[in-house]
Amino acid sequence: MKRRILGGTGISVSQYALGAMMFGAIGNTDHDEGVRIIHRALEAGINFVDTADIYSDGESEEIVGKALKGRRDDVVLATKGHGSMGPDANHGGNSRRWLVRELENSLRRLGTDHVDLYQVHRPDPNTDIDETLGVLSDLVRAGKVRAIGSSTFPAEQIVEAQWVAERRGHVRFRTEQPPYSILARGVEAAVLPTAQKYGMGVLTWGPLSAGWLSGRYTRAEDVTGGRATTEAHKFDPSLPGNARKLAAVGELAELAAEAGLPLPHLAVGFVLAHPAVTSVITGPRTMGQLESLLTGADTVLPADVLDRIDEIVPPGTDLNRADSYYSPPALADSSLRRRAHTAPVGSALRPA
Repeated sequence: MKRRILGGTGISVSQYALGAMMFGAIGNTDHDEGVRIIHRALEAGINFVDTADIYSDGESEEIVGKALKGRRDDVVLATKGHGSMGPDANHGGNSRRWLVRELENSLRRLGTDHVDLYQVHRPDPNTDIDETLGVLSDLVRAGKVRAIGSSTFPAEQIVEAQWVAERRGHVRFRTEQPPYSILARGVEAAVLPTAQKYGMGVLTWGPLSAGWLSGRYTRAEDVTGGRATTEAHKFDPSLPGNARKLAAVGELAELAAEAGLPLPHLAVGFVLAHPAVTSVITGPRTMGQLESLLTGADTVLPADVLDRIDEIVPPGTDLNRADSYYSPPALADSSLRRRAHTAPVGSALRPA
């Protein structure tokens, strides 16, 4: 397994990272199998494990903690904070109050006294980035965190965080974790170049685009029911963005066959080909899925194959905007983009 340096930290990480999102209630509920999958990944040369507090409400961290017992020093361990961990509005976000408390909870679940990388899972419009970087810097200086990073931040907020860290003397974000796949290439326009500019390591997630590039979906009939109902905005094939994805998957499957590759290996090889990418996070739910991914670890796509991918899905394109996984508040809340109009005192509004 090839290694790369993580964002100038000097930490050497495998080009495949094991994502633990599917361990626990939302994926594989068998803790023993989760432990075996993690052990198999370590045996294969993966030394980087990424999880988060919200994955199955902390259950994923508990499984990872069990698997790393007695092996902690051999693993680069990353987790995240931000997501809501309960009905209380203060049990989430990027405030000092919450991140201090939740890191302690994560350390307890993981069975360790520190994490190598602590990431802010999403931007928080309600918390000043100075506040967030301040508490993260304190956690680094306390020895509970070795490096800090962001996840799914737009380019302008990555830049702001770097500038604030410099001005205020904070520890700066060393990594960014964006969604990136052949079907969701929007981060190529600004996020990846910005991360490169600031010497950040890039840990991409979703290389199989939530299963679209797994080889399971080749016809509209394959995407009906199940996720097409519960996550219609990303899977209902009757929606334009998803129809575009289905058409692209068909062409990509043909290209993979011509190249003599399984479609998932083409998908992961594409992500690793970008010079900004340090490590690609793969999230297997079963041992079989892990073994399949491991067989493609040495895949290097030639230029002609990469050029054909560009023809199928143009660079910088998200075929479905929902797959960017982050929408600026101003796009979701109309009050943030429309000036309030009030009638002058003493006037009356008359119908046109």
